[in-house]
Amino acid sequence: MISFSPASVDAQSLLRYEALFTACFSKQDKFSPAALAWLYGDNPDGTVVGFDAYDGDILAAHYVCIPAVIRVNGKLEKTLLSLNTATHPAYQGKGMFTKLAEMTYRAGAELGYGSVYGVANANSTPGFVRKLGFQLVQPLTARIGVGSLGVDRETAARQTQFERVWSAESLAWRCANPTNRIHGRERNDGIALHAQAFGKLLPIYAELPPIAGFQGYSQASLSPLRLFLGLTPHDAGGYVRYAEIPERLRPSPLNLIFRSLTPSPVQLEAAHISFSFLDFDAY
Repeated sequence: MISFSPASVDAQSLLRYEALFTACFSKQDKFSPAALAWLYGDNPDGTVVGFDAYDGDILAAHYVCIPAVIRVNGKLEKTLLSLNTATHPAYQGKGMFTKLAEMTYRAGAELGYGSVYGVANANSTPGFVRKLGFQLVQPLTARIGVGSLGVDRETAARQTQFERVWSAESLAWRCANPTNRIHGRERNDGIALHAQAFGKLLPIYAELPPIAGFQGYSQASLSPLRLFLGLTPHDAGGYVRYAEIPERLRPSPLNLIFRSLTPSPVQLEAAHISFSFLDFDAY
């Protein structure tokens, strides 16, 4: 008989999660107990929210979201970022993920989270939209270029409907990703951040406005050639020195998805989003 329990960050649970992820996806550093402890338990915005499905002592399925803070329509809101999910091969096709997801979103709403967002590939997007009521907001843009993005920050601030809000503490935590450190460097107009994506010659790149108290993770050198994966408001310009990667050349196009958890659901508008690799789990 299947039983359900909240996801945990104790050592035994993290070992079980690693074993489940290995059975489903092969062994990967990002699923090690140390990496999961950082992701699930160390986040200054809150501890992981999610559920496990057990068949006796067997972990049959697992799904979690991590807390974050966003600004939607000018107001700060506690949100959940949809992240790790896995169903043991012996239990697939039984609706485990949908059940765990709905339990997670109900629990999140009870805890005061106003929404859940995520980035889904082409294969998983239809399930989130049809079965779980997510809005497909828009595909992320993927561009390769040199130097800064050149986005007009004042226009972006006026035009942005949705953006993740980073504090000095939460950004320091994000930069300390044990499987792919993020390097942050303060500049006169903000913070430039990068991490490895396709080797050291093509880092993935993002820019943030100044954040009081953020010291930067390191002063690692940054290649002039960079990858930007995310979204900026349409009217904010930029990308003069960045060329978009055709979809046929991308491993899997990625889509921003969103679901409001409030009694009066919010709908996001395409072309009014500020988003970067910092705001989800790909790197």
